[in-house]
Amino acid sequence: MLSISGVRSRTAARTATLFLLCSSCGLGLAQNEDAMNKAAATQRAYSPSPRTIAPERQSAGSPGTNIASPGALQRAGSIPQFQVDPYWPKPLPNNWIMGQVSGVSVDKRGHVWIIHRPLSLSDREVGAQQTPPWSKCCYAAPPVLVFDQSGNLVRSWGGPGAGYEWPQIEHGVFVDDDDFVWLAGSGEKDAQLLKFTLDGKFVLQIGRSGQSKGSSDTANLGSPADVNVDTRAKEVYVADGYRNHRVIVFDSATGAYKRHWGAYGKAPSDEKMPAYDPARPPSTQFGNPVHCVRFSKDGLVYVCDRINDRVQIFRKDGTFVSEAFFEKETRLNGSVSELVFSPDADQKFIYMVDGVNNELRIIERASNETLARVGRPGRFAGQFHVVHNIAVDREGNVYTTEVNTGQRVQKFRRVDPQN
Repeated sequence: MLSISGVRSRTAARTATLFLLCSSCGLGLAQNEDAMNKAAATQRAYSPSPRTIAPERQSAGSPGTNIASPGALQRAGSIPQFQVDPYWPKPLPNNWIMGQVSGVSVDKRGHVWIIHRPLSLSDREVGAQQTPPWSKCCYAAPPVLVFDQSGNLVRSWGGPGAGYEWPQIEHGVFVDDDDFVWLAGSGEKDAQLLKFTLDGKFVLQIGRSGQSKGSSDTANLGSPADVNVDTRAKEVYVADGYRNHRVIVFDSATGAYKRHWGAYGKAPSDEKMPAYDPARPPSTQFGNPVHCVRFSKDGLVYVCDRINDRVQIFRKDGTFVSEAFFEKETRLNGSVSELVFSPDADQKFIYMVDGVNNELRIIERASNETLARVGRPGRFAGQFHVVHNIAVDREGNVYTTEVNTGQRVQKFRRVDPQN
C-alpha cells in the first residue's frame, strides 16, 4: 500500500484530480457533486431572500427527526427518532485529515467503514506534507478508515499497490457477510472493481482501468458508483455508474459476468439523453450516475437513479417491478443519492439521503411516502453539505458521509424505543 505521507507532488496531483472530478460525470458537469462551481458565485447578483417559505418547501429546523406532515405519524404508528452525535468519530491520530468521504458501510461486527479521497484535499489542508512543511498539520489519512461504535479508529489502509489498479477517484465501499471489502471508483478511467480482505490484502479485480467500452461491455465497468453483495448466491451487484447506464452482476468469487440491465429492466443504451426536466415523461434510461444498488429482505433490488429523482425496483433477475419519485422538482445532481433499509424484520422504513436538498428522508417502504426528514443544508452537526452516502447498523443508528467540501462522516443515534 502507498504511504500517504509520501504522496507525490500535491499540486500536480490535485490539479489532475480536480479535472477528473469534473470530467468523470458522463453527461456533463452538473452530474457531479464537484460541479457546484464556486466561481459562479462571483457572477450572481444579490437578490432579496424570501421572508416566508411554504411548508412543503421548508428545510428541517431541528437536527433530529422532523415529521413531514401532521398525519404522517398517525398513519405510520411510529417514526424513528434520530439525534446527531457531535462527538463521533473521535479525532484521527497522526495529524491525519479526511477529504471527501464517498462511501460508508457497516460490517457484521458493527464497525463502520468509510472511504475518502485523499487527493481532494487542498494544499493548505495538508500543509504538513508540503516541501518544506507549511504548518504542523495535517497529513491526508489513508483512503480506507474503520471506526468502532465509540468512534475509535481501528483500521486504516488503502492506496495504489502491487497486483491491482487503485481507482482515480474513490467512490463506494461495501463489506460483505464473508468479510470481504469491495471498492469502486468514479474516475474517467475507472472501469474496475476491487476486492480485499479486512486488513487490505488484495483478492480480486474485475475490469481494467481505461478499458470501458460502454453499457454493453461485460468485462469492464464505466466509473462504477456502488456495490452490494449477495453472499448466498455468490453474486456482486454494481451500480454502473457515472459513465454507464446499468446494473451489472458478476460472480463474487471468480469475477465472471452473469447479467446486466438498464432502466425498466431493458437493455441499457449510451445514447445521450436530454437534461432532467420534471415536466417531461420519465426517462427510459438510467441517468448518470446510477448511484446505488441495495437488496431488501423480500428479494427486491432497489436502484438509485439519482439525476432522475427516482428509485427503480427490480427482482434479482432484472425484472422491473415499480418506481417511485422523491422531491421530483429537484434538479442539479438529483434527489436520490443513496438509501438503506431499517434493520427491523420487515424493513418498514427506507432511509434516503439527498445531496442537493441536503436532507435524510425517512420513507415508509410499503407506500414510498416520506414520513419525516432529518437535517438541512449547513455546516453544523446534524446538517449536511452534499450528503452522499448512508449506512445503518443493527441497533438502528445511521451514518452519513459528505463530499464536495463537506468532508466528514456523521452518526445519528436512534433514540426512540424499538421493538
